[in-house]
Amino acid sequence: MNATTNPMPTGPQAGGRLHALRWRDPFTWLAAGARDLAAAWRVSLVFGVCFWLMAVVLGAVFRSLPEYTMSFVSGCFLVGPFLAMGLYESSRRRAMGEPQDLGASLTCWDTHLGSMGMLVLVLVVLELLWGRASLVVFAVFFNTGMPSTTGVVQAIFNPENWEFVAVYSVVGGVFAALVFSTCVVSIPMILDRDTDAITAGLTSIQVVLGHPGVMLLWGALIVALLLAAMALPWALGVLLIGPWLGHASWHAYRGSVR
Repeated sequence: MNATTNPMPTGPQAGGRLHALRWRDPFTWLAAGARDLAAAWRVSLVFGVCFWLMAVVLGAVFRSLPEYTMSFVSGCFLVGPFLAMGLYESSRRRAMGEPQDLGASLTCWDTHLGSMGMLVLVLVVLELLWGRASLVVFAVFFNTGMPSTTGVVQAIFNPENWEFVAVYSVVGGVFAALVFSTCVVSIPMILDRDTDAITAGLTSIQVVLGHPGVMLLWGALIVALLLAAMALPWALGVLLIGPWLGHASWHAYRGSVR
């Protein structure tokens, strides 16, 4: 990593400096995550199954209740990073030369309940607002009732509905950016340093604002890999891609915050 750093905001618990990120860093994080995945494949597989179950439920929601798809996606944005905390613990233990321990990965959150609880509260509020905003968009553009799955697909690919697609994308993009900015380094930072939620959240946002291009690339890689994984039959690719991204996200934190 580049040793050049930019000072973080001053404060009693700031306790770190930000690395100057480069465009190739997201690919470096993915490579490091792949090494962790291979070294701790048993622990990774357990969490991969959890991510896969989320993907299966997401597919079922889209097929039966498409108007709630974005709400469920926002819920995944809430649950996913906390589920990935076990993978962060696995990568942390490997970096420290400690043995892999599934029990430790499953319970690593229990010593950070205060900070995690505050961060959960913030994300729950964002999730509720996101879900409500998505329903409002559907209600405005489909005032004759919520469409079926087929209706949603037809609406997306119908050139006459470009306004719906544009508004729905903007609303979803805004809330996704807020959740991503708040979580991208905050949860692994809490695990690594037992930092309070406010400091961790602000540091995470500062990383994104300080390197918007690199972090946008990182977010785009995450979305692209997840979409590719879910495109496989029964979304089986998530079994691998989910834990891989979890390990890589730990290295994104370590590569962003000294």
